[in-house]
Amino acid sequence: METDGSETDRQGRADGARDADGRKRLLRGVAVQAAALSAAVHLLWAWPRLADPVDPRPYLFVLAAGFTTVVAVATVRSDEYRRLYALGAGTLAVYLVGYAGWHGRATATALAADPLAIVGKVAEAVGVVAFLGLYRLAPPTSVVVARRRDRTGAADGDAGEPDDTTGEGSTE
Repeated sequence: METDGSETDRQGRADGARDADGRKRLLRGVAVQAAALSAAVHLLWAWPRLADPVDPRPYLFVLAAGFTTVVAVATVRSDEYRRLYALGAGTLAVYLVGYAGWHGRATATALAADPLAIVGKVAEAVGVVAFLGLYRLAPPTSVVVARRRDRTGAADGDAGEPDDTTGEGSTE
């Protein structure tokens, strides 16, 4: 008995979807952890320096850590939005470029002298790669919005029917 290959094709697509879901889950976890680590490093650097009102960097670092935390939480809690992944990659890339811009030609020396900076920059580089991988694997935002609209439309249709048709247990 011969098969036309359609069952094999469907199985291959299902396996491919599982592989993509596994990669997305892994990349999402790596991206969130890298963003959280970057936020923690920014806070650890800024916290002891907040008493110096002359230097604005600690205050900016606290804001940056808060923003990075919001991006990490949104990555965990939301659907797969390409714009969010681009925002995550861009934010972490700005931290990398900003560090190099601040220290200029002494970037390597400054990095070698500060273990906390090494941890932060490695986390940011890993995070950029993970967010870019998520961006590449995610469907266009319009597809995600349409899926969400379909899910909420189906849920709204069921919400109009009462659960208790007998009227017992009513407080009226």
